[in-house]
Amino acid sequence: MAYFIDMKVKIKRIDKELPLPIYETGGSVGFDIIARESVKVAGKEMGMIPSNLIVEVPEGYMLVVASRSSTPKKKGLTPPHGFGIIDQDYCGSEDEIRVLVYNFLDEVVEIERGEKIAQGVFVKIDRFEWDEVSEVTEKSRGGFGSTGGYN
Repeated sequence: MAYFIDMKVKIKRIDKELPLPIYETGGSVGFDIIARESVKVAGKEMGMIPSNLIVEVPEGYMLVVASRSSTPKKKGLTPPHGFGIIDQDYCGSEDEIRVLVYNFLDEVVEIERGEKIAQGVFVKIDRFEWDEVSEVTEKSRGGFGSTGGYN
């Protein structure tokens, strides 16, 4: 499976000794993000890991920074907010992408410089105008958890 690259994205590495991100396989939709420096995250605490990247997200897109599927099992780390959104205008000289993680283990977890810590995915977006109404539909599905039996 091969993807055709139809867009170039401006990117700045803070430390040029570390590589640019790559898509590991022809079927990868996300590229790996690595740590610019070693970071220790105490047990039951949050930590911020610098990614070495400043990315100029193209107009009409957002960059989603998400956990790698293996990170919670291998490291005990997860993003406390699910995933991060990098806006199109977050690309100034001080706007290095940082990966916020929560250590759900009791012990300190160390991330080594150059270690894969997250993945980035570009997502096409649209903006909408609001059309405020007094009613949206006549029938409710049943509220939060209504399809999964969590009532």
